[in-house]
Amino acid sequence: MYAIVDIETTGGYADNHRITEIAIYHHNGIEVTDHFYTLVNPGRKIPYYITGLTGITTEMVAEAPPFEEIADSIMSLLEGRVFVAHNAHFDYSFLKKEFELAGINWQSKKLCTVRLSRKIIPGLRSYSLGSLAESLGVGIKNRHRAGGDAEATAKIFSKLLNRDTEGYILRALKRNSGETILPPNLPKEEFDRLPAKPGVYYFLNERGHVIYVGKANNIKKRIAGHFTGDAREWNRSKIRNEIHHITYELTGNELIALIMESQEIRRLWPKYNMAQKFKVDEWGIYDYEDRAGYHRFNVNMVKRGSKPLIKFSSKGDAWNFLWEKVREFDLCPKLSGLQLSKGLCFQYQIGDCKGACMGVEKVKKYNKRVYAAIESFSGLGESVAIIGKGRKAREQSLVLVEQGKYLGFGFIDGEVSIGDIEEAKSFVRKGVETATVQNLINSYLQNPRGFEVVWL
Repeated sequence: MYAIVDIETTGGYADNHRITEIAIYHHNGIEVTDHFYTLVNPGRKIPYYITGLTGITTEMVAEAPPFEEIADSIMSLLEGRVFVAHNAHFDYSFLKKEFELAGINWQSKKLCTVRLSRKIIPGLRSYSLGSLAESLGVGIKNRHRAGGDAEATAKIFSKLLNRDTEGYILRALKRNSGETILPPNLPKEEFDRLPAKPGVYYFLNERGHVIYVGKANNIKKRIAGHFTGDAREWNRSKIRNEIHHITYELTGNELIALIMESQEIRRLWPKYNMAQKFKVDEWGIYDYEDRAGYHRFNVNMVKRGSKPLIKFSSKGDAWNFLWEKVREFDLCPKLSGLQLSKGLCFQYQIGDCKGACMGVEKVKKYNKRVYAAIESFSGLGESVAIIGKGRKAREQSLVLVEQGKYLGFGFIDGEVSIGDIEEAKSFVRKGVETATVQNLINSYLQNPRGFEVVWL
């Protein structure tokens, strides 16, 4: 009926590591009926820190069978049984990966004794295997070895079955419960209460410290995506095990969510937000004057000390923006760095360029349009409000820029009409202008995507 499993591995996540040991205990719902154990050759050296934890050395597994040789046998031990483990996602993800490498498609209903223990025996100080076993009077022989941990898990599972007067185990086995995808320490009730709306969400550890900040157009769907499918980073057990609670804040739309996410990462510095902690490549549009006196543009990566006219998060965004300005102000694509081939620019050949690239158009006349284009770059030096959907009906969001500098965001009643910058300031919470925020605002000013842009 049940297969209670424990494994040891070369590391913390299935995509990059392999199984070194596996133990399986069969349980009929009353008692253990049979068990299986073997070392497994992972086909690689076992790291010293893993050996320090488990006692399993590279030499110990040298003569052990690789998983593909015993895959069919393991499959026969698991097939038709409910998969049970302490922190089930970890063991399940490794076995599924190993079966895939062996050419076997395996899936099973699963139960996590961490999650079950939190429901059936609430209020314990810790639900780690060692602490839980101690609380329940279960001894563990050979801690951090598959055989010893699996045996202890089987004994704990027997106690959970006997104490489950509310039917938690049966409900957890329902196909659509969704409980088995969640981190072991996260109450399902918190997940169920999450809204399917745009916003920013926070993952908290046991002490209530924020360890990750994310944004989403659909908070519930996005969070579920962290723990299903190919979300490799979030399938790492270390991250999953640290998540005890989730909080969120609605934003009404993606732009506010993106800005708020960036601001909150800067404020809280969560340990698992790696991407925005480190400098990312930025691309800028630069201007210079050639020997003939024509004012030109080029797109290059932003380097320390350089001063681009405007910055973007990708080269493609910079190019697209510059093409729009070339069309709007009737500029030469070749002099704008958008056509790198030798000779005439293509637009001149088809009659869409006035011939600055050939010296046909006078320098002064051409440069006048270039200067006008530069003045239009994101409304440099101008004040603007970007207005979008709010968090509820008859509410609007507001992103405010004063003389080219980001001030902050806020929310206003849908009936309120923003007339000037001083009036708009009273509705926003002050923010910090970062490269990320600046790039976001530039992007939305270039392509409003359903937002209203009001020049103040």
